[in-house]
Amino acid sequence: MENPLILPEYQRLEPRAGSNARSSVNLAVIEECEAVGEVAALYDHFRNRFGRPQVPGILKCFATHPPLLRHMMALSESLLFAEGALGRRNKEMIATFVSSANECAYCTDSHGYFLSMHGGSREVICALQAADLVSPELTAAERVLLAFVQKVSFHSNEVTAADIESLRHNNWNDLQIAECIHITALFSTFNRVANAFGLPSQRLLEL
Repeated sequence: MENPLILPEYQRLEPRAGSNARSSVNLAVIEECEAVGEVAALYDHFRNRFGRPQVPGILKCFATHPPLLRHMMALSESLLFAEGALGRRNKEMIATFVSSANECAYCTDSHGYFLSMHGGSREVICALQAADLVSPELTAAERVLLAFVQKVSFHSNEVTAADIESLRHNNWNDLQIAECIHITALFSTFNRVANAFGLPSQRLLEL
C-alpha cells in the first residue's frame, strides 16, 4: 500500500464511514459496491492514498467515464489537495466562494468544511457564502483575489491586464494568479456536474 496523504479533513471524516445512502438523486453514479475493473482499482487508489474509507460522490459521477475519473483524480491530488503556489486555505476559500455563487450545495458544504480544517473561521465561511467581499473577516488581499474570482466565474471575457496588475499590486504573484484561474474554472465544472447529477449536501459543516 502506498503512503497515504495525511489530510485532517479526511481523518475527521473517518468515523462517518459506513453510510449506505445513494450518492445522487437525478442520475445514477458508480457506487463502490458496483465498481469493477479500472473504476474499482481507482476507488482503491483513492481510499489508500487519502486514507478515507469512502469515495466521495463527485468522483462517483466521473466514474461513469473511467478515463475522466483517472484524470480528475490526478488533477485533484496535484492541484487541489496539495500546497502549491496557493496554500490549501486560499484554495478552499476559492472553492467555497465559487461553489456558493453557483448554488452547489454539495461543493459549498464540502469545501466550506475543508476550509474550516485549514484555518477558516465560521465568520469567513459565512462571508464567502454571502459573497460579502467587504467583510472585515477577509484581508484586503483576499478581497481583491475573490473579486477577481467572481469576474473569472461570470465575466471572464472582461478580464483585462489591469485586473492582473491589481492582483500583483496586492502581492499575488503570477503563479498564484494562474492557479487561482485554474481552480476557479475547475470548480465551475465540479459544481455543474454535482448539481446535474443531483448530489445532495453531505452536511459536513454541521460536524
